Amino acid sequence: MVGLFKHPKRKIKKLIKDGEYGDAIKLGKSLESQYSDDHDFMFIMGSVYFLVDDAKNALPYFEKAFELDETDVETLKLKTNVHLALEQKDKAIECCKQVLKIDSKNSEAQDLLEKLEN
Repeated sequence: MVGLFKHPKRKIKKLIKDGEYGDAIKLGKSLESQYSDDHDFMFIMGSVYFLVDDAKNALPYFEKAFELDETDVETLKLKTNVHLALEQKDKAIECCKQVLKIDSKNSEAQDLLEKLEN
C-alpha cells in the first residue's frame, strides 16, 4: 500500500480502475503543479475527465500531453474524440491528419477523416 503513495500516478490509475473518478480527479488536481510537465499524468487526467463525460475539462490535458509528446497517437485519438464531443469538427479533422502524419496506415484515423470530410 505504501507504494501507491510513493507513486501518485499509480494511485490515480487505481482509483480510475475502481470507478472512483471523483477521487481520482481530486487527487490529480492536488498533484497537478508537481506533474505539469509529465506526459503520462496529463494523459491520465484527460482520460479521467473524458470518462466522466467532461470533454471541456479533458481537452487542456490532452493538448498538454500532446505538446509534451507529439508522437503519441493514443493522445491524438482521444483528443479527436474530445473535439467531436465538443462538436469541433474542424479540430477533429486536424487531429486525424496529425495521426496520419505519424502513422500513415492508421485505418481508424483514415476512416474517421473520410467520414468527417464528407
